[in-house]
Amino acid sequence: MDKTTYYVSVGGRSVLQDQHAAAYEWVIQATPQEVDHLMGLLNLMQEKEEEAFPGMVFPWPDTPEESVNRAYEAAIQQVYQEIYRMGTPETRREIEQST
Repeated sequence: MDKTTYYVSVGGRSVLQDQHAAAYEWVIQATPQEVDHLMGLLNLMQEKEEEAFPGMVFPWPDTPEESVNRAYEAAIQQVYQEIYRMGTPETRREIEQST
């Protein structure tokens, strides 16, 4: 199946074909199935962020911050691994330089 260019915003939780539809951070080449998978990961990231929010706002003294953020951090890692895998050479270079 042919791959299409998509524009990804992790902050905006979007994967769009129209470069001018919204702000984006990354450019990828993906099939519709790969985009669906990435959208699922972005949604998971959103869910984990929402689950961690109460622990960030109302921290319990006996709960380390790392455990509150662990699931969210894992979701972010999955998102960026997929963006890197499907990314254009420029996207991959930018991710490599930021890590």
